[in-house]
Amino acid sequence: MYLFCQHALRTLRRPGNVPGRILLPIRRASTATSSALVAPQTGPKSPLQITLREYQEECIQSVLSYLDKGHKRLGVSLATGSGKTVIFTHLIDRIPSIRDASQTLILAHRRELVEQAARHCMLAYPQKRVDIEMGNNHASGAADITVASIQSIMSGDRLSKFDPTRYKLVLVDEAHHIVSSQYLDLLSHFGLRQAADWTDVPAPALVGVSATFSRFDGRKLGSVIDHIVYHRDYVDMIEENWLSDVIFTTVEMKADLTQVRPGANGDFQTAALSKVIDTEETNDLVVKSWLSRAKERKSTLAFCVDLSHVSNLTAKFRQYGIKAQFVTGDTPKKIRSARVDAFRNGDFPVLLNCGVFTEGTDIPNIDCVLLARPTKSRNLLVQMIGRGMRLHKGKQNCHIIDLVAALSTGVVSTPTLFGLDPAEIVENADSQAMMELKERKEKENEREEAAAQVEKRSAARKLPGTVTFTDYDSVHDLIADTSGDQYIRRISDFAWVGIGDGKFVLTTNGGNYLVIEPSLTGDGFLVKYYRKLPSGVKSKSPYATPRIVAEGDSFEHAVHAADTFAAEVFEYMWISKSQSWRRSPASQAQVDFLNKFRPEEDHLKPTDLTKGKAGDMITRTKHGTRGKYDKASTKKRIEVRTRERAESLRSKLQPQIRVGPLQHQ
Repeated sequence: MYLFCQHALRTLRRPGNVPGRILLPIRRASTATSSALVAPQTGPKSPLQITLREYQEECIQSVLSYLDKGHKRLGVSLATGSGKTVIFTHLIDRIPSIRDASQTLILAHRRELVEQAARHCMLAYPQKRVDIEMGNNHASGAADITVASIQSIMSGDRLSKFDPTRYKLVLVDEAHHIVSSQYLDLLSHFGLRQAADWTDVPAPALVGVSATFSRFDGRKLGSVIDHIVYHRDYVDMIEENWLSDVIFTTVEMKADLTQVRPGANGDFQTAALSKVIDTEETNDLVVKSWLSRAKERKSTLAFCVDLSHVSNLTAKFRQYGIKAQFVTGDTPKKIRSARVDAFRNGDFPVLLNCGVFTEGTDIPNIDCVLLARPTKSRNLLVQMIGRGMRLHKGKQNCHIIDLVAALSTGVVSTPTLFGLDPAEIVENADSQAMMELKERKEKENEREEAAAQVEKRSAARKLPGTVTFTDYDSVHDLIADTSGDQYIRRISDFAWVGIGDGKFVLTTNGGNYLVIEPSLTGDGFLVKYYRKLPSGVKSKSPYATPRIVAEGDSFEHAVHAADTFAAEVFEYMWISKSQSWRRSPASQAQVDFLNKFRPEEDHLKPTDLTKGKAGDMITRTKHGTRGKYDKASTKKRIEVRTRERAESLRSKLQPQIRVGPLQHQ
């Protein structure tokens, strides 16, 4: 089962902290391959005294409670800016040693996160030895706390020096990455991959912390994390004044994304996306939108598609006389640090980046986030918005300018975070206004639905299952109806076909297909893979036993999981909804198949429909729509006959009354 929420969190700055980069003091061991963080020799010899917020203490207590019950693999879901590092730093000493195992390993996937965690541990536990395993820094394996980058600890034989029996706790920062192959191999080393009962398993506790436990590619986090033990949503944090309020403005860009193929992670392919977005016209619109809506903002962080987009958009800002700088993964470390520090100090108003500041960023003065890149990933969207939600002196709110709201089906935008249509255009709407807008839209939809019901020739009848059918003139109208496909194709790039009962089918030219259907318990969705058996194999069915390849708590995540699997096993050209062949006239073979089920006077010709439309109709025919129509028609006929019999019986039982003058006896 999927475990959902969202990503990120950096340590909140305390009043009196001086902005700027803190360099970690490193003491090298006798060999050039070992490094350890050592606390300054002055200062207290006890953990740094920080008063935890109420929810931070609740979170720690929840983790301890689950561990006391024998659970091992726990997840903590905390919104960006909640003080995640503070929480798991304080958690270290709260967890007792197990069988003389007292060491802690903290894992992260980026340098900034490793440095941040190490710095906090050093300040919180000056009496403990803190090692770093990253790049040229090699930990001893014997430190009280080791902070490691997952890439470094899993390279070569570096993992072998970490004895699993000596560790009481493994902490994973940004834990939505935990199902990657490197993390899975590390968890296997520590005995945290398998066990139905963890009571007697000598493995350390695993605590993963993230602002999102959903993955866009649909890979199952439930295979690694057993329980989400605490959740604090960013909307709750805003309402409780722990995070800055945000106001939203969406701006529609005229860009066609229908031909942009998905990348390996299910989001847009970067190079193809850049060609569509990084144009003179679009970049000009981005800058003009900022000038119109956020010129007075002091610290704007802009998200771009790729290096070319960063360069061209920076140049466009400067062309308009706006001081703008950029940071990318290729920016040298010293230059990058200097630019970020200057941005923190307010030396220039606009900092552009691509893929650098989605995680592990602590720049609380950001008061505007400019979303100049479209995404299909809700996680990435919230990560970007989260950069501007930290509290900061003199900052009333953060203005989110979303320039990708209505580009194409499948794109998520700021309105989608509040359950609104991605194409919703909003202007200076704060979180409360967005929720009120959602409520008004829901009421309006209810009114429109009520009005639509009146216009229908006959009322919709709900059949057993999860689907409501409308009475169609014929089964052919039902087979041709694409209304069930439209919703899923707003989420997916693939040509899914709705077949009723809440089920959707994706077929390919080889005969294999996928089905998304509601789970039997009604609290989620299953993705099933049907593989066609080779010719000559004796079987009652032409297909092997269906295999469940994914599960999802929400329909959207089930679709993303199914799309990830489909991209791996099916040929793209046969499942993509935007392929040119789908727009060409239907083949004679397709028409002949459909005409077998149609009356002669209503036969189709190849010019009557496209190959894509014909293929969808064939899918509906093969996967049971005709049968559902027949059942609906049968039920309707039974209801009509029952009603006619009741009317007939009633008329026989009623006394006969003649109209006319009474006859006196």
